[in-house]
Amino acid sequence: MTKNTRTYTWENPTTLLEEAKKQSGYDLLVSVLNGSLPQAPALETIHSTLIAVEKGQAVFELKASAFLYNLIGTVHGGIISTVLDTAIGCSLLTTLAAGESFTSLDLKVNFLKKITTESPLLHTETTIIHQGRTTAYLESKLVDATGVIYAHAVSTCLIFR
Repeated sequence: MTKNTRTYTWENPTTLLEEAKKQSGYDLLVSVLNGSLPQAPALETIHSTLIAVEKGQAVFELKASAFLYNLIGTVHGGIISTVLDTAIGCSLLTTLAAGESFTSLDLKVNFLKKITTESPLLHTETTIIHQGRTTAYLESKLVDATGVIYAHAVSTCLIFR
């Protein structure tokens, strides 16, 4: 059995957390996108990256790696769920003012195609279906460049104003 090693670094999230209190969600994510603020450490762990931001949409990329595999040789469902949950939360965050926050109330994920190291580069596409004063309902898809859907999620979020 071949052993592999993975080493990576991340910045302490304290700076990101402090800035999150001062900036709108959109401005915060633009700062992460342009590199003036660090990405969340969890994204480094799951090998996912923020690649685009606009109001109502934060796009994340996922490239399958063997270190993300479960026992049957596909990317673990928890990794896929984390990427979709992150895309949903950050897409909602782009609509929130400084000092506002949210939390996920639920997350339902459908895994539609297996994801392996042979899979193409995948990215998220998120839609805010409803956003009220205290709750929001969103969906996100993990798709390839041709639009093939590998996973789909819906989530209800609680907004703190």
